[in-house]
Amino acid sequence: MLRLKSSLRPWAGLLAAVISATASAAPALQLTLQKRVEARPAGGEFRVTTTAEAWNPKQTAIIVCDMWDLHHCKNAVLREREMAPRMNDLLEKARAQGVFIIHAPSSCMKYYEGHPARERAKAATKAAMLPADIASWCRSIPAEEQGKYPIDQTDGGEDDNPVEHAAWAEELKAKGLNPRAPWTRQIDVLKIYDHDAISDSGVEVWNLLEQRGIANVILVGVHVNMCVAGRPFGLRQMAKNGKRAVLMRDMTDSMYNPARWPFVDHFRGTELFIEHLEKYVCPTITSDQILGGKPFTFSRAPQRKG
Repeated sequence: MLRLKSSLRPWAGLLAAVISATASAAPALQLTLQKRVEARPAGGEFRVTTTAEAWNPKQTAIIVCDMWDLHHCKNAVLREREMAPRMNDLLEKARAQGVFIIHAPSSCMKYYEGHPARERAKAATKAAMLPADIASWCRSIPAEEQGKYPIDQTDGGEDDNPVEHAAWAEELKAKGLNPRAPWTRQIDVLKIYDHDAISDSGVEVWNLLEQRGIANVILVGVHVNMCVAGRPFGLRQMAKNGKRAVLMRDMTDSMYNPARWPFVDHFRGTELFIEHLEKYVCPTITSDQILGGKPFTFSRAPQRKG
C-alpha cells in the first residue's frame, strides 16, 4: 500500500476537503437577463437585449413580496391564487439549489411571531454598511426621470366590476376583516421553512443579505408597480444600493385599472410597467430559467402576436 510522507499528509487533507466541497457545491443558476436599451442616445426608441449570467445560488436570494392571503381587490386575489402554485414550485426548486428565501408579507409580522424564520430575520447581525434610507419606501430613482411613467395608477389600480367589488367588500366585512386591508398573513400555498426568513423590514432584509454575502436578489410577488418596485426591500432599493437585482417578470401582477390611461387591458398594463423597469431600474428573468417548463401566464391574459 502506498503511504504518504508525513510532510504531505496535511496537504492531502486539504485536497480532500477541496474535492468534497467541489462535489457538494450546487450548480450555478443559468439565467438570461432581459433589459431595454435606447437604440440611440435620447432617441426614445428601445430595443430588447439579453445577457447570459451564471449566479452562485449561495449568493442569491428570492424575496417574496406581499403574497397576502387576501386583498381589497377581488381580481387581484384571483390572479394571485392562480400564480401561487407555480411560485411555490419555484421556491422549492430554488431552495433545494441553495437559494435563500425571504418571505415579505408586509404588515403581517405579528402572525409570525415566534416562527424560526421570523426570529432569524430579527436576529440578523447589523450590516456594517446600512444604506441611509433602506427603511423607507422608494417611489422612484433618478434614472426613471428620463422616461414617462407608463400607467395611471392614481385610483389604486382596482380592476373589479363595481358590483362584484361591493359584494367582495361585504364578504370581507362579514369575516371581521377590514375590506381596505384584509390581509393577515402570506397565502398558505407558499410554504415557509424554518431555515427561510420572514420580514417586511428593509433594515432586516438588508442585514440578512449582508450577513450571508448575498449579492444577487430576485423579486417575485405583487404588485409590481407598487410594492414590488417601491417597498424598502423592493427593486429600487436593492438596485440603487448595489445589489444585482432582477424582477421575475412572469411571477408578478400589477394594480392597474384598464379604465385609466393608457386604456389597455390589465395584462398589457402590467407589461408596460415591466418594460419601464427594464429600461430604468433593473433587468428581468422568467421562472422557467430555474424551474424549467414554460413561463407562467394568466389564463385570462390575451394571446399577444409575435
